[in-house]
Amino acid sequence: MKITILGCGGSAGVPMIGGQDGAGLWGRCDPREPRNTRTRSSIVIEGPGGESLLVDSGPDLRTQFLAARIPAVHAVVYTHPHSDHVAGLDELRAVNRVIDAPLPLYAAEDVLEELRARFAYAFRPWQGSGFFRPVLETHLVAAGQSIRAAGLEVALFEQRHGRTTSLGLRCGAFAYCTDVEFMTDAVLDGLTGLDTWVVGCFQHEPHVAHAWVGLVLEWRERLKPRRTILTHMGPDMDYASLLRDLPAGVEPAYDGMVITVS
Repeated sequence: MKITILGCGGSAGVPMIGGQDGAGLWGRCDPREPRNTRTRSSIVIEGPGGESLLVDSGPDLRTQFLAARIPAVHAVVYTHPHSDHVAGLDELRAVNRVIDAPLPLYAAEDVLEELRARFAYAFRPWQGSGFFRPVLETHLVAAGQSIRAAGLEVALFEQRHGRTTSLGLRCGAFAYCTDVEFMTDAVLDGLTGLDTWVVGCFQHEPHVAHAWVGLVLEWRERLKPRRTILTHMGPDMDYASLLRDLPAGVEPAYDGMVITVS
């Protein structure tokens, strides 16, 4: 199984728009380090059969696919309806053209409602006359379910994300938990035995809606995955500093990072 980190930044990316010269706000991130340039968080999971599952479609999706050399995906699952995770939905029409078929879409009821409100045209009945818009085959899912998508068996579970919730997912010995600041004991128990865990970690200090470094390290001590990779990082999370200061087995992600899990 191959996982590609399309983007590992927070909702505003790194750098954020602004700066005296318009070159962006970098926070504590060194602009000379290319791995500090982060687009919005998303991944692609490629299974042994060659099909690929996209997790979220943020506003940077087109450039992410081109940079990571992703030719197509065969299904998409949405973790929650925030803009930095769904705003690139229109780019999926290019995927339709490549695979020459509607794209299966998996999402919880509240996410589907938001997507239909924002992208109503993408959910109209398809007449089979080309892909001038995204064409999506919707599948309603809920936390606690396991689904088969793009040839992969994926277990879904609920995470608290501030005032709302998000879906985490586990696929064999790999799990992806972005946009989370609390998980129940039952959910954490279901994340034992991992080889690789990609988990959202927005900053060093506590945050109301996102995990922070200390909290992730607490979870990691309980779960004991072989490898823990931080994603959804804000502008205070400098790549080189994290690489230096984090314990062995914990590392920051970077856009375009490729992970192999057996």
